[in-house]
Amino acid sequence: MYSHGSESLIKQAREIQDSELQKFYSRLVKLLQGKELGYEMVDSLQRLHLILSANKYIRTLPPELQKRLQSLLSSPAEQFQVLSSAVLRETLPPAAHSGNYSQENIVQLNGHAAALLLSQAGSRADVSSLCTQLLRGLESRQSEGPTNSLTHTLPILNTILTHNPECLTEDHVTLLSKKLVDWLRYASILQGGGASSGGFFTGPRSRQPVPIAELDGTVSGDFFTVLCVGQSFTEDQWMNVFSFSALRHWLLTYHSVSNGNGTADTAHRLQLSLSLSHSHSFSNDDRSEVDGSVVSMVSATSSSSRLLPPKERLREKSFQYCQRLIEQSDRKAHKKSDADLQKACLVEAVCILDCVCEEDASLVFRAFPCIKALFGRLSSDLSFARVLLPIAQFYLNHGEMAAVDCGSVWALVFGRFPSELFNDPFLAHELLRFLRLNLESLQLRVPQYTHSFPNLLKFLAWDSPAVVDDFVDLLPSLVTAGTAVELLHTLLDLPCLSATLVLQVRSTCLPISEQSGRGLLSLDAFRSPSFRGLFLFLLRGEAGSGDTIDRLSTLHELLVETADWPRVVQCAQIVPVLLHIFFNTVITVADEKLLAHLILVMLERSSLLLNIPKYNKEIHRVFSSHLLRLCKLHPSLVMDQSHELLEFSGATANVYSKEEIYTHVVWVLGEYLSVSCDSRCSVTLITSCFEALEAVLFEITSSVPPPGADCPAPRVVTTLMSALAKLASRSHDLIPRVSLFLSKLRTVTRGGSVAWCSDEEDLVAIVTRGEELWSLLKAPGVAQSVLTPPAHVTTPQWHRDTNVALPLRLRTLTNLTHSH
Repeated sequence: MYSHGSESLIKQAREIQDSELQKFYSRLVKLLQGKELGYEMVDSLQRLHLILSANKYIRTLPPELQKRLQSLLSSPAEQFQVLSSAVLRETLPPAAHSGNYSQENIVQLNGHAAALLLSQAGSRADVSSLCTQLLRGLESRQSEGPTNSLTHTLPILNTILTHNPECLTEDHVTLLSKKLVDWLRYASILQGGGASSGGFFTGPRSRQPVPIAELDGTVSGDFFTVLCVGQSFTEDQWMNVFSFSALRHWLLTYHSVSNGNGTADTAHRLQLSLSLSHSHSFSNDDRSEVDGSVVSMVSATSSSSRLLPPKERLREKSFQYCQRLIEQSDRKAHKKSDADLQKACLVEAVCILDCVCEEDASLVFRAFPCIKALFGRLSSDLSFARVLLPIAQFYLNHGEMAAVDCGSVWALVFGRFPSELFNDPFLAHELLRFLRLNLESLQLRVPQYTHSFPNLLKFLAWDSPAVVDDFVDLLPSLVTAGTAVELLHTLLDLPCLSATLVLQVRSTCLPISEQSGRGLLSLDAFRSPSFRGLFLFLLRGEAGSGDTIDRLSTLHELLVETADWPRVVQCAQIVPVLLHIFFNTVITVADEKLLAHLILVMLERSSLLLNIPKYNKEIHRVFSSHLLRLCKLHPSLVMDQSHELLEFSGATANVYSKEEIYTHVVWVLGEYLSVSCDSRCSVTLITSCFEALEAVLFEITSSVPPPGADCPAPRVVTTLMSALAKLASRSHDLIPRVSLFLSKLRTVTRGGSVAWCSDEEDLVAIVTRGEELWSLLKAPGVAQSVLTPPAHVTTPQWHRDTNVALPLRLRTLTNLTHSH
């Protein structure tokens, strides 16, 4: 909310009278006519901007004021450039000048003026006209305009390409491609200005041109690039840097001109390209002539490239430029900032090589020796991890064509990166983005990908909130028939992995000799050889060493003090979400045998979870919903796992500790343990299930709950009663036993409160349900139809059945209602 003073100013700005505003305009014009612009001018422009922006209607300024403000855009003081641009953005452009971008305005371009011109383009035709004028401005020589105009032209052209690539014409592409070739390849190799030899007679004539240098201090023997250094730089060298920063975007965009459906393809190509921004500061000195440049050693054998069409020539020069950058990156930089610049330029160079090889497959065989050597040089140094990702992208895109072995690349990307750099947030973001953008290719070409989930999940275990969105997209691709069981165990153990990673970092940072490195039982256990195997399993790098470990309960006891650590708690909160995604995916790839195994895992792991508040209940809730879904899709699963389900439902302790999942297991047994669902179901099995459930129901309704446990939930009791009634309706010999229990239940509850139910309303609901079931079982034939109706009854489609009269009646009623 605005402060009281701010609200007062805004109110005044909105309520200003037109006569006062005209006087204010006149005073502004007089101030702008002055030779010096001081604080009064700044204050007046700020007031004008407030007046214009506070009103919801767009105002048109007087022509004289508009002209003065436009001239202020080229002021040497950036403060006035900003203010005048902000004011003009709030106004309508003069009708006579709408879409009229004169060459005079273009050559005086700076960043603020360029942004203003683009914002005032009213149509695609205006944008195309602006683009044409900007490109014409690129052809002007230094004497025709300020030296800094070109440096602002490329950024706005880049903006136009981003938002409106379709406004480009083939002539635009040809012209800009030619200019980029000139700037990239033929910039001066001499430093801007000159170096004096010193002495009394030092003067302009005594200044000698000094060649540019490499980052290691040696004199450059090849053409200028962004990795060349000097005391000052010429304008064409500056444009060389600007061209390199815009090159990849241009290579990905100009295809939208040549084919009509290129816009969607361009968007896809831009998404697949890793973004990287470059920022450099160069002095603005006189521009040296293109004729003073040196012929590159890289391209000495490719002089025939001058005969190529502009696009192909730009592609060739881009290739040479990137190879030169890769060569320069091997030089020892004297400053850390220069070393960082080398890494940034390597990323961009490899991405550009990837782009040009996508366009011209013949370049793949020329590029691979260089890329392969670069990978060999950098792969042992993890500080270059963010440089190695674009190299991995290059191998993924072109490795198959070049028939090269990519195993070492994927061993690095899926092995060392996650295991050693899981706590690097920048690498985590870029690696997971790389996986998301190349998901289909990785699944088809990289078998290591689906088996790398134990390593990849370390990013999630370390910083769950930051990367959970990535794993929501990635997790379905990691679920296969071969990995499903181990992946389910791994997801359930994710909080344990989070705690282990924290212990690993603490163990490294806090030696045993330090007092702060002792005192945590979990840290001592992590360092102990006796438990080392448990932690090493959690930290494994790939799948296949086993689904889980035998001593999970021991591991949970060792990690009990980590249950309230922030990273562990955050990790536990996202596990239910991932489990939903896992089960939604696994039903599409698994057969019934695997699904039966997963049901067994759910039953086992329901009691083997790290004890985190609310975590166990959330996992049980997820298990319950998907157990129900799996059995509904494949009712025969109940028969396949009948022994385990009966064992689980026959344990009275599960009523109190696993209410959610226990209730659903009982419901599944009562619903699907029948001959209609599986012909293997026998009377003996139904009787065994009945007796197990009957024993549990009798025990919980005739005794006090165990110490520390709450009364059994009413839903558990009613579900047990319903399951017994359903089983009895399929084996009529069991009906007297159910009826006897239900009648006893009604008799016992007449005496008032009972020990196993503390709420009177819940007890009434249980008794009512018992009376309903008792009444149904008096007619066994009716009971079976009501308790387990056939599918055609539960999902009727009588309104579509032409053999009955209901569709005719519905149509008749519809006609009657519509006619009135």
